Amino acid sequence: MPTSVTYTATLSIRRETVLFLATLLREERRRRGTRRGRRAITCFTQAVLILRWFLDGTRITQLAIDHGISRTTAYRYLHEGIDVLASLAPDLRDVLEKAKHAGLTHVNLDGIVIATDRVATPGPNRADLWWSGKHKHHGGNVQVVSAPDGWPLWVSDVRPGREHDMTCARRHGVITTLATFRPDLPALADLGYEGAADVVRVPVKKKSGQPKLGHDQHTYNKLLRGLRGIGERANALLTVTFKALRRVSLDPWRIGKIVQAALVLLNHEHNWTMPASHNVIFSY
Repeated sequence: MPTSVTYTATLSIRRETVLFLATLLREERRRRGTRRGRRAITCFTQAVLILRWFLDGTRITQLAIDHGISRTTAYRYLHEGIDVLASLAPDLRDVLEKAKHAGLTHVNLDGIVIATDRVATPGPNRADLWWSGKHKHHGGNVQVVSAPDGWPLWVSDVRPGREHDMTCARRHGVITTLATFRPDLPALADLGYEGAADVVRVPVKKKSGQPKLGHDQHTYNKLLRGLRGIGERANALLTVTFKALRRVSLDPWRIGKIVQAALVLLNHEHNWTMPASHNVIFSY
């Protein structure tokens, strides 16, 4: 009598998206010169393996068992898929150019800290490199630029969780790039980007020793929060759609590529294109 239990499951994604990834994997095998019959599984099966990891966060050990391959091979196939997808991630300048020509009134800038397993990596001043003091867990900081309706347009590479959003944005050149599109395409952000208030729109902050904010400043802050709040949907959309982004157990320096790969899958799954112009004009 068998001791194991088998069951049938359905992948919650369109077949077209699986075929899209399988085609990319086939082209990658051709590029590498992989001969027919030298791989343990087909491109389609490899695509299913990769998407199960992204969508359901399925453990590598389970994926290896289900597909009849070793854990080492499963990891290799997964990383291959991540790299193939991430190579198609859009460039920030291209995204902003398209957003400008599409007539978008603004974009949103925000950071997300993707949780990762505890890693003892010493940083400056003997601080834990990946520990986020704000979120109280280990993780990698990824910057996200989204459309006014909260759809993610671009994601950066990863920086250690100990770094603040402002530091990460500067290291990735986000602030410099956004500055070249002002004032045609304003960028909205929270007070975490206060140091770049000359480039991005941030709330007016009452500083110590200064008088209370006036009516116009309160109105400005409410308007900013209302518009930017919709943009925070971008981070939630990524982490809700892909369970793998809720906690990454791979090398934390791979988090950026993983999120970029997730963005490519999200756009393809929903056939997303740049939206038409919004009728809200934000200026101050």
